[in-house]
Amino acid sequence: MGYFYRLDLHGHTKESARKLIDSELRGLPPDTREVEIVHGFHQGTSLREMVRAYKHPRIERKLLGLNQGSTIFIIKKPNNK
Repeated sequence: MGYFYRLDLHGHTKESARKLIDSELRGLPPDTREVEIVHGFHQGTSLREMVRAYKHPRIERKLLGLNQGSTIFIIKKPNNK
């Protein structure tokens, strides 16, 4: 797949978005280092809040996107478990 991956959550509920993120993070190729989560912000902040509070063992840290509608997950390298 590659170094960077984008996941768009538009149209999802918090629950379906969380399940999708879980699934995608489990299936990421080992060379993926960044996942941009596009959650939007014009229709409310519930997805943004869920994404920014989200915890997963593969996430090293989070960065706020260049706009309010995205959050970037920096993914741990496989040998940093």
